[in-house]
Amino acid sequence: MRHELLLSSKRLDELRLNRGTSGNCSVRRAEQGESFLITPSAVPVGELSAEGMVEMGLNGEIVGLSGIPSSEWRIHRDIYVARSEVHAVVHTHSPFATALSCLRKDLPAFHYMIAVAGGDTIRCAPYSLFGTEDLSRGVLIALDGRRACLLANHGMVAVGASLASAISLAVEVEALCEQYILALSAGSPVLLDKHDMSEVLEQFVGYRNSRQN
Repeated sequence: MRHELLLSSKRLDELRLNRGTSGNCSVRRAEQGESFLITPSAVPVGELSAEGMVEMGLNGEIVGLSGIPSSEWRIHRDIYVARSEVHAVVHTHSPFATALSCLRKDLPAFHYMIAVAGGDTIRCAPYSLFGTEDLSRGVLIALDGRRACLLANHGMVAVGASLASAISLAVEVEALCEQYILALSAGSPVLLDKHDMSEVLEQFVGYRNSRQN
């Protein structure tokens, strides 16, 4: 599992969803009970190691001598506590998601693939200082009934039943953000209405379930 987390961190860098020391990811350690593994704080991806991944309990305490966890560990911990179906969390500072997050607006239903995140919008959590309980609380609200959200002036969070599914969703959301920015540059995108999106969401039930596995 530590090796999987290492490979996932490298994959996020290869995809240009994270760069340098930005962003973080984690995976729930189901076999260990109430704990998860998370990437360490301020370590460039090229210097990460499987042994350097930090284990934390859902009580917020570091397990053993694991090191210093990402400053955003509260987001990961709080998601695992609130959402038993989530087994992986990916937080990125990807270019297009971050650019849109600076508008502090939800990503609307300009494209039916918005439904891949579980709803008819992708919400934007309010701005709060990184690493704080306020930020984590806002993320939980933005993720209610969803699998991804933007973080105002910050980036994006995507969750899944596995690291692979969480990364796949982050890629989808980044692509949607890029498409929306392109659409805005050409004019005012025509949005799908509630009825359109409810039909899409109904069709996506099986699709989303397959993407989570």
